[in-house]
Amino acid sequence: MNRVDARRLFYGLSFGRALGVGWVIFDLYLVRVLQFSPLQLILMGTVMEGTIFVTQVPTGVLADTFSRRLSIVVGFLGMGAAIVGVGVSSTPWIVIGLWGCWGLAYTFQSGAYEAWIADEIGAENVGSLFLRGERLGSVGSLLGLAGGVAIGYFSLRAAVVSTGCIELAAGVTCLFLMPETGFVRRQRSAQALWATTASAFRFMRARTLILILVATELIAGFGAEAFDRLTEAHVIRDVGFPAAVNPVFGFGAVSAVSMVFGFFAVGPLIRRVDEEGIGVVGRLLALFTALTVAAQILFAVGSSFWFVMAIFLVAILARNMLSPLYTTWLNDLVTDSSIRATALSISGQANAIGQAAGGPVLGVVGNVFGIPYALVAGALTTLPAAALYARASRPAGQMPVELPQTAG
Repeated sequence: MNRVDARRLFYGLSFGRALGVGWVIFDLYLVRVLQFSPLQLILMGTVMEGTIFVTQVPTGVLADTFSRRLSIVVGFLGMGAAIVGVGVSSTPWIVIGLWGCWGLAYTFQSGAYEAWIADEIGAENVGSLFLRGERLGSVGSLLGLAGGVAIGYFSLRAAVVSTGCIELAAGVTCLFLMPETGFVRRQRSAQALWATTASAFRFMRARTLILILVATELIAGFGAEAFDRLTEAHVIRDVGFPAAVNPVFGFGAVSAVSMVFGFFAVGPLIRRVDEEGIGVVGRLLALFTALTVAAQILFAVGSSFWFVMAIFLVAILARNMLSPLYTTWLNDLVTDSSIRATALSISGQANAIGQAAGGPVLGVVGNVFGIPYALVAGALTTLPAAALYARASRPAGQMPVELPQTAG
């Protein structure tokens, strides 16, 4: 079977997977069709993040030991099947359970996907690649949103199912077309699995900067669940849509504008990273995190529909810039290719711990005091991450720590 160029496949997946309807339409389905309460919305995320916490590192170790391509294929196919299941089910607890299955599948591709492309093209080249992938994703998301809004106007359920089918198609594509030339398989034994895990933890403990980044993921995860799960419910139930605005079209329009702005915003970021190097990434992360916190607080306390939607747009734009920048920095720091997927999975596990711990707390706050209070609490919890990014971006934080050779 002929494989395709890794860069082309990465860009194709960045575009193609973004053709799904997106989380805004997905959350509208949960709120309007399934009538999820704030606590159920939060619990859905908590079950997912709890599953990720348990399985993130083991699946990363499997990817580093056996095959990153196989791990990615399993992940995409599993996520697609779970989303289709959510789209055809009407029982809240079944949907919550399926979202736990989605979390398991996600851990198979999380870490493995970024480690795969770093091995194929070199870790030193992934910075602009991730940002360009984000840019192509904005184009795909814009097209997918248009289709999702059109489908969702008639059936939000059908829109969700179509997204699952796109993930299934991505898995099949990777199965037949994904190359894996930069990966060296290890001995397939329990001892090799343990050696990979131990090496990754030793590597990360020896680098203060990596530990700081992991800490930011823990903090960000704790505060993220409120905004991730309750934004649509807040606008629909607390602020209210004007009679002339259909919620599907309203959220779709805001998402479309964010994708257009995001497409053009990524260009200057690519140039800046290319010109100034990896050192600028920490300062950008601190800036976008602080902007996200401010936007989320204003979103929670605003009462005017148009003001709230404008601030919602700012929050989405700032949040969308964080992931490619963070992944670029962490990939650059994890210089040992043999443990890269495991190391990235440990970072993802920190985020999952934060979300699993913070989700129920913020869900109870939303149920007892109201959704705006949960949104403000989540935003304030995230604020220390901006300070940690600023600390990590200082020149002294860029100095690598030389490590002794580790077994495995």
